Amino acid sequence: MLRNHTFDELAVGDSASLERQLTQEDIQLFAVMSGDVNPAHLDAEYAAATQFHGVIAHGMWGGALISALLGTQLPGPGTVYLGQTLKFRAPVRVGDRLTVTATVAAKDEARRRVTLACLCVNQDGQTVIDGEASVLAPTEKIERPAATLPEVRLRTDGGLRRLLQHVRPMGPIRVAVVHPCDPLSLSGALDAREAGLIEPLLVGPRARIEAAALEEGISLAGVEIEDVPHSHAAAERAAELAGQGAVQALMKGSLHTDELVGAVLDPAAGLRTKRRLSHCFLMQTPAYPRPFIITDAAINIAPTLEHKADIVRNAVTLAHAIGVAEPRVAILAAVETVNPAMPATLDAAALCKMAERGQIAGAVLDGPLAFDNAVSAAAARVKGIDSPVAGQADVLVVPDLESGNMLAKQLEYMGDAASAGIVLGAKLPIVLTSRADSREARIASCAIAVLLAHHFRSNPP
Repeated sequence: MLRNHTFDELAVGDSASLERQLTQEDIQLFAVMSGDVNPAHLDAEYAAATQFHGVIAHGMWGGALISALLGTQLPGPGTVYLGQTLKFRAPVRVGDRLTVTATVAAKDEARRRVTLACLCVNQDGQTVIDGEASVLAPTEKIERPAATLPEVRLRTDGGLRRLLQHVRPMGPIRVAVVHPCDPLSLSGALDAREAGLIEPLLVGPRARIEAAALEEGISLAGVEIEDVPHSHAAAERAAELAGQGAVQALMKGSLHTDELVGAVLDPAAGLRTKRRLSHCFLMQTPAYPRPFIITDAAINIAPTLEHKADIVRNAVTLAHAIGVAEPRVAILAAVETVNPAMPATLDAAALCKMAERGQIAGAVLDGPLAFDNAVSAAAARVKGIDSPVAGQADVLVVPDLESGNMLAKQLEYMGDAASAGIVLGAKLPIVLTSRADSREARIASCAIAVLLAHHFRSNPP
């Protein structure tokens, strides 16, 4: 309920306050609302070169918080805003938590006006904004239910274009494309070549590869082919080349996933690491304000707790490679409470404890979280969940392959999500595409492989 303070009830020294933590979405939404697209607020590269050395909030975002305090608390509903002075003392950055306070400084009995001192202080006790407000205070008591605000989600586009712009300057990597013996897998590899991402080495039966190229009207001029008799031999040879360092990534063609994974896991190939192989979908949907990772939806059918720990570690590696310094990892289950009858909730609790003890590093974990709590701050608030991950997850760790596969495909086919798929846990990235994947998904998957290949040069798995 909203309740006001009438002019007669107010006394000099009365005060009220609210707290609000700034998120990147707050900045973006304020830009949409105001039309202020100053790059100091929206362009991290530009902002890094300014005197503030990073993105800062619009100054009037803090001013809007003062307005909210006056209109809802002191004096509250019925207040007429007459004037405001503001001095911006320090920048407000993403993650800063502001305490906004308004204090009655003076009353004008003749005109029923009130002057309030306004102060915004960050979590370090530093004043970021101060000023003075002049208002016409209400004369009658008002008590009204607080309005239920709609949840606003920012829609983004151009993800593939931005990804390619970021990756192309790194230069192409050499990729063994394993058994590309149908037009779809062959064209996917050559599209990635045309995009400047990879230099493909086609490993498979030459006659079948050339037949697929002829069927699709594709030129193989300048493309190297390693001729082997069948798909099993193609997987073995590609893994051997990878183990020798002759290629920096593998890409699945028209063979079964088990064949390729089996060759990678063969000790003779020398591609295994201490971690288990796992698959990550990097996805972006118009209904969510940032790219996010779903794992594992393609390799581990019913992962154990030990397997899930590696699944999380691999996803964190991918998040770091795409520039998320400390990813927020949501361990999904059907509910957000630990229930001994639901093993996924026990695994989630154990994974979070492992993160607390340093067994999983480089990320913030929370779980169990239901899907709605992981991606919707409003849903988390309704259930009373106070979490650094809820509502803003960067990584969604699913209980098993079936749930993950269904979630990813539902988002793709019914949520208009764009996706890229990659396998981690080996000494090099493995592009694992589906026959149903779009051209854009195949190119995006190759772009992620380029990012990881360059990341592994300085951070070997």
